[in-house]
Amino acid sequence: MPKPLLSALPFRHRHDREILHLAVPTFFALIAEPLVLLTDTAIVGTLGTEALGGLGIAGQVLMTLANLCVFLAYGTTAAVARRFGAGDVRSGLRSGVDGLWLALLIGAAVAAAGIPLSPWLVDVLGASPEVAPYAVDYLRISLLSTPALLLVMAGTGVLRGLQNARTPLVVSVAMFTANGALCALLVLVLDLGIAGSAWATVIAQGAGAAVYVAVVVRAARREGVRLTPDAAGLRASAASGAALFVRTVSLRVVLVVTTAVAARMGDADIAAQQVVFQLWSLLVFAMDAIAVAGQAIIGRYLGASDAAGARSATRRMVEWGVLTGLLFAVLVLVARPWAPLPFTSDPQVHALIVGVLPLVAVLQPLSGVVMVLDGILMGAGDQRYLAWASLWTMLAFLPCAALVLRTTPDGSPDGLFRLWLAFGVWMAARGVTLGLRARSGAWAVLGASRG
Repeated sequence: MPKPLLSALPFRHRHDREILHLAVPTFFALIAEPLVLLTDTAIVGTLGTEALGGLGIAGQVLMTLANLCVFLAYGTTAAVARRFGAGDVRSGLRSGVDGLWLALLIGAAVAAAGIPLSPWLVDVLGASPEVAPYAVDYLRISLLSTPALLLVMAGTGVLRGLQNARTPLVVSVAMFTANGALCALLVLVLDLGIAGSAWATVIAQGAGAAVYVAVVVRAARREGVRLTPDAAGLRASAASGAALFVRTVSLRVVLVVTTAVAARMGDADIAAQQVVFQLWSLLVFAMDAIAVAGQAIIGRYLGASDAAGARSATRRMVEWGVLTGLLFAVLVLVARPWAPLPFTSDPQVHALIVGVLPLVAVLQPLSGVVMVLDGILMGAGDQRYLAWASLWTMLAFLPCAALVLRTTPDGSPDGLFRLWLAFGVWMAARGVTLGLRARSGAWAVLGASRG
């Protein structure tokens, strides 16, 4: 949203302007990805239920690999924002350059290991013999874009830490628009099948990575920051991401197990799960805009040693999270009868999607609070608590998922609904652990470094 328009809006709370200054462009940047994934899902859905299920399986593997490295974005945002608040932009950019080098090294290693392991990874998630070939083809090609994807994440973290949400908005919208257009061209026009969708991702993410590298390099040169990798900086970046890695592993275990359970229920269930999960992701990414704004805002307040400002901004962002969740709940319920139509013509898949969406709607306000509090604690550098909290909430979910798999008869029409009930237990557990930490105030450590 342009500054003149933001200035013209009436804000009831003193933190609304700074929240929206970061959250609004971040919102559009974040929803660009799930919107394109939904577009890809709709396009691949024209290839049949098996191809759609293959996209769901491969997508979970790729999202897991990417999210395991999310510290490249979140850790960098928090570190740079603290230094920005303390007035030390040069040190922040030094951390950013090291983050880019670390992203490139990790991305190359993941691609090299993941491509030959693709059939095994697909098999672990329980793909049927009909679905597996589609999943393997998509996964092998998409893994080529891993270095570019991680460079995009690291570059985004640097710019958001500098309170710049506009450049990530422009790059994200351009990158994912190109992805969607290329997917339509390669799949629908050139008839390359599911491989066409994967190649569209590789090309678009490569272009996005090039832009981020150019922007960060230009800023680093302006501040006199060396562009060569620094061994100590690389070790520091990796060490700071260790707790976030544990947190993300725990989160991804939940999402991967959810996909694996759905795959074992049948091809219709995994196809429906792919659509529902992408719709859920669209809503979560939208609410994550407030969380990402929280990372930058809280990091800046704590870096400037303003504990009162950090707590006041936290309360306001939680209010925004609840209101956004309520709005999304209404939107899901209104759109429910028509939501499956762009993705499938299979009546069984259609019925499964419609049956789960009311529960997705009910979970939205809780999701809003969880996303915001997660972002606030991330911005505060409270990664160790986040790691332990995520581990315990994962352990609360796994028995529920096992119970669903064991007690759901083959071909049951309500199996996917039961699975999402288990998912709701996990969300509630996250809300409790994050809420207790936020109320304690122990996360509000002041200074340019958490120490």
